Amino acid sequence: MDCIFCKLANGEIPTATLYEDEDFRVIMDMGPAAKGHSLILPKQHYANIYELPEELAVKAICLAKKLAPVMTKALHADGFNIVQNNGAAAGQTVFHFHMHLIPRYDNDGAGFGWNPGTLTDEDRDDVLAKVTAELNN
Repeated sequence: MDCIFCKLANGEIPTATLYEDEDFRVIMDMGPAAKGHSLILPKQHYANIYELPEELAVKAICLAKKLAPVMTKALHADGFNIVQNNGAAAGQTVFHFHMHLIPRYDNDGAGFGWNPGTLTDEDRDDVLAKVTAELNN
């Protein structure tokens, strides 16, 4: 496997590291959406959240919760995005689980929105039936 995020997470490639423990390295993104944009990377390879063990998923969100207020205060951010994409259709471009920590500033132009649709009765019923059935399997 030749995964760039594995190499970054394990120190094989130099990074601007904000935080490190036995399971994760948090590095500054080389193509930031806004000042301070960073990535939480597990040191072991998992392609996405579907592969990530539950205990590491818990640690990742706890790490995001720990770093978000620290980064917000230190960088005088006006808001904060925590973003995690799974699959190309969802915007994932590197197939190694990661979470984006993105300090946001008024009028920074980064944008992470979508045009809200309408929840139809048909879609609501379809989704409720399918997801409930899958949860009960």
